[in-house]
Amino acid sequence: MIAAAHIVPLSQAVEVNPKLDRSSLNDDLDVSFVPMAAVEALSGGIDVSTIRKYADVKKGYTHFRDGDILFAKVTPCMENGKMAIARMLVNSVGFGSTEFHVLRPRSGVDARYIYYFVSSQTFRKEASGHMTGAVGLRRVPSAFLEDQRIPLPDIEQQREIVAELEKQFSRLDEAVANLKRVKANLKRYKASVLKDAVEGRLVPTEAELAHREGRSFEAGRQLLQRILEARRKEWKGKGQYKELAPLHTENLGDLPSGWVWAAVEMLCEQIVDCPHSTARFQDDGFPCIDTTWMTAEGLVKERARYVDQATFQDRISRLAPRAGDIVFAREGTIGTAIMIPDQMTPCLGQRVMLLRSSAGFSSGLLMHTLHSEVVKSQYRAQALGSTVAHINVGDVKRFAIPVPPLKEQHRILAEVDRRLSLIRGVEVEVDSNLTRAKSLRQTVLMKCFSY
Repeated sequence: MIAAAHIVPLSQAVEVNPKLDRSSLNDDLDVSFVPMAAVEALSGGIDVSTIRKYADVKKGYTHFRDGDILFAKVTPCMENGKMAIARMLVNSVGFGSTEFHVLRPRSGVDARYIYYFVSSQTFRKEASGHMTGAVGLRRVPSAFLEDQRIPLPDIEQQREIVAELEKQFSRLDEAVANLKRVKANLKRYKASVLKDAVEGRLVPTEAELAHREGRSFEAGRQLLQRILEARRKEWKGKGQYKELAPLHTENLGDLPSGWVWAAVEMLCEQIVDCPHSTARFQDDGFPCIDTTWMTAEGLVKERARYVDQATFQDRISRLAPRAGDIVFAREGTIGTAIMIPDQMTPCLGQRVMLLRSSAGFSSGLLMHTLHSEVVKSQYRAQALGSTVAHINVGDVKRFAIPVPPLKEQHRILAEVDRRLSLIRGVEVEVDSNLTRAKSLRQTVLMKCFSY
């Protein structure tokens, strides 16, 4: 906390939007160019690598020089914390977006001290309350900056305060970096869990247990045959039942004893694409599942979209989704699969399709397999190689899926769910600590500049 005797208007500490001395500038001079996108939010990072000729930027852009503080004046950039100190400018001169205010420290004022003051959440909140202009294009007036009061001790104390702030922020940055490494490791661990699950290394296989216990078991091939026979027997589609094309497995990897490869369409009793029309959404009603609220961890309720009853009835005319069905994103967030939760009665939005697993193949295991590398490797090149990234329904039907014996499926699913639950618990804790670190940074700034 700084003594009240040192409280002065910001205009006594900086010159706001100083005039440009053009006497030493010629049209061929290289200068740095800084658009709004070149300034990072909250971090103070700034990219000054873009170079322009002075002739190209001398009109219609904001000018600044080494040591000036750039302050985004427009919403939402200001609220997001797009502020930075201009450093290492080509020929010590820069030009950039007209949506920057420029603060030039006066003699005896440390630029870093000013940056930390104006980038604090407290200052940005106050600035937000004084913005003027139309909604969506509101700006902080320069008069607000000039009149805002700042605690301003002598230059030595400013440097001491900056040094202490940067020491504490360095510790926070190290903690945040460690937390982000944990998140990356959790992501890799999750992928390894799914890889082991679909390759038969997560739990003892049914073949191993049967051999150890001296008993027989229904292998995946026998299970698949039973599923296909039931499909043939229960056929209620149009026309005569048509046998599914065999799956070519020559280029697929080896499977554990007792497993077999099968196409998605062999394992599902129903596969339907979404209606090819855009639903009209409203604030409540019937949930309409699309890629907007689908993630690999499930549906994000805060992003839920709803339709009225007439739209709902129209969109379930081909098949009414039910709990346990899999919704698969074939455009947008390609490859994301979610299981419809209990007590939800949804319809399908755009860019998704529905898979209803047969009784002989676990719906949960199908969802996890769709998220695994064994399936992603089958569509990645095709999806990314198209103009608009997407997967055709026909290609999804032919995805090769490893099929374990039924009892083994249940054990695999239970172990996958157990491990993913542990991972989610750690992720929640990591995210909480990341939020806490961000809050702590602002708390440090608030205490430093309070008076």
